[in-house]
Amino acid sequence: MQVIAMSVGLLGRKVGMTQVYIEDGSAVPVTVVELGPCTVLQLRTVERDGYAAVQLGFADKPRRLANRAERGHVAALGGKRAKARAAAGVAPVAKANCEPQRYIREFRIDALDGGGIDAGCEVGQTLTVAHLAEVSHVDIIGLNKGRGTAGVMKQHNFHGLRASHGVQRHHRAGGSIGGHGTNRGHSGKIRKGKLMAGRWGNERVTVRNIKVVRIDEANNVILLNGSVPGPIGGFVMVRQTRKKKRPQPQK
Repeated sequence: MQVIAMSVGLLGRKVGMTQVYIEDGSAVPVTVVELGPCTVLQLRTVERDGYAAVQLGFADKPRRLANRAERGHVAALGGKRAKARAAAGVAPVAKANCEPQRYIREFRIDALDGGGIDAGCEVGQTLTVAHLAEVSHVDIIGLNKGRGTAGVMKQHNFHGLRASHGVQRHHRAGGSIGGHGTNRGHSGKIRKGKLMAGRWGNERVTVRNIKVVRIDEANNVILLNGSVPGPIGGFVMVRQTRKKKRPQPQK
């Protein structure tokens, strides 16, 4: 196995939850994530794209369901544009020569990570869960569950009005949303970030510093002791954690 920069993570799918027994005999609740195999589709460079990144793809998509753009992203189709670029002397972009992928994401490569796209990554290479064999904690990125339109009591835990005598039947409303008036330096506009009713969930969420309990390379499965965003079957990104350890006080 080639040495790959740890800043490059993997793509996977949330499977569900169970529990496993560790060495001391205690049961630990874990979230099962199917991780990889992922194919390296493209290598972004600063000279060509303005940033450095590794683009991965996960889960093959049937060709009958993929359009020409999706098929041309992973294989050379010999279209008019490709022929025109070849006639102009433009070097073709390397293709992975694989099946179209359902889930495609990029992992940025920073100079501070000590790695780069030259650290073992090649277009068409396959990365498995063994890539994270020496990682103890990871970050999970995905879309959390979408719960539709929700009010302020359900979404933001507002307590609402009292249910006593004389209270107007407006118990679950959010209350006033305006400012304090011009006499206190405000124009009466709604402040940015005001908690109000609206769509709840279906947002990109990053859960940091989740402990890796076990890795099953034979089944491309990783067991995590922590919550993973999204429903069962949802796609996620897994990378080595970027959460810095808090310095311990000196005695």
